[in-house]
Amino acid sequence: MAKPKVIVQLYPMIPTDGEEDRKARAPVGADSDAYYKAVHEWTDIVKAADEMGVWGMSTIEHHLHSEGYEVGPNPGVLNAHWAAHTKNMHVGALGYVLATQDPIRVAEETAIIDHLTHGKYFVGFARGYQKRWTDILGQASDAPASTSDGSAADILNRQIFEERLEMIVDCWTKDSVELNGQFYQAPYPIETGVQGYPGDDIARAAGAEGEVDDDGNIRRICVVPKPFQKPHPPVFIGVHKSPETIEYCARNGFHPCYFNPTDIVIDLAKMYLEEANKAGLNLRLGERQNIVRQTRIAPNRDEFKRRVMKYDIDIFKNFYSAFASHNVERADPSDEAAFAAMQNTSFLTGGTVDDAIAYWRGIFDQAPFEYITLIWHFAQQPKDLVLEEMQLFMDKVLPELDVPEYAIAAG
Repeated sequence: MAKPKVIVQLYPMIPTDGEEDRKARAPVGADSDAYYKAVHEWTDIVKAADEMGVWGMSTIEHHLHSEGYEVGPNPGVLNAHWAAHTKNMHVGALGYVLATQDPIRVAEETAIIDHLTHGKYFVGFARGYQKRWTDILGQASDAPASTSDGSAADILNRQIFEERLEMIVDCWTKDSVELNGQFYQAPYPIETGVQGYPGDDIARAAGAEGEVDDDGNIRRICVVPKPFQKPHPPVFIGVHKSPETIEYCARNGFHPCYFNPTDIVIDLAKMYLEEANKAGLNLRLGERQNIVRQTRIAPNRDEFKRRVMKYDIDIFKNFYSAFASHNVERADPSDEAAFAAMQNTSFLTGGTVDDAIAYWRGIFDQAPFEYITLIWHFAQQPKDLVLEEMQLFMDKVLPELDVPEYAIAAG
């Protein structure tokens, strides 16, 4: 037996002394001194996590958070930086929001990072639920935010997401491609290719087969570099409410990341296994699957509550619950009611070490997930306290959990 692979996901949060201080310091997300301190302390956490034996470190893509909740506009830059400071740990993103991204640029950037990490890299993709910035950065494709409700806008978001992810995989794995999608084409314009390219002779002779036609037009493209890992880095997909996403992940061998309540997670894990094996992957329950939880481990339950109230209530009450993201409902305005609501979701885990062990054993008795992703709201929660809780999880909780010897497989 082996242990689950632990991924630490830090949600980059500019620290304030509660909600009223956040309002008083508006726009705290633009405080460059605070961000400078946080981003460099983040590197300290990455290096310490590497020494602890944490399998992976990841970050998010979110933009324009002037209130300072999730200041994470470029996961690739951070991943590349971390690669220079780690020895054994994987790094990655959970993840790139594809409706706002150019698939060729994502394929290029992630392939480079895969080389910089010597193949210790994973790539996560998400559909994007925050209209505040997805509507702006997704304007080229007129991509709406994901709502996971089966509406016309939600279906369009899914179509764009799946088209672009297929294109990224093709760019990673094929010598040359023609990207002729409903929402994106390359070469452009697709009907004629790129005409009048002066370097057509050498491109025809030394480039990929079929890139240049007999008239000197660019008709296919070769996206370089190719990834270090073959066929490509492991692909993780965020899951909130949609069984369609589970089926899509299973058909393609991608790794679903569950933010759902525990009973739903177990049902989805079984669904993934059934669908993946229909596709001929021959997986076991929990393999290639990732359960995501926000965790707190404290000396006693009073201290657990104090930490949640100080480091998590603000973002839960005013942000997560406003979107009903992470499968929570909109919280009551009072902090006490919000704390109760947080405890009623299975997304917040922890308490004492014994509480944490009991919680995770209860899940792993039902499904031995290959990956666990743990979320902390750094730097709202200070670096030293994040590291203290992380060390407790690695030293006390993880040894109590067993999984089969799942392979680290791309795809």
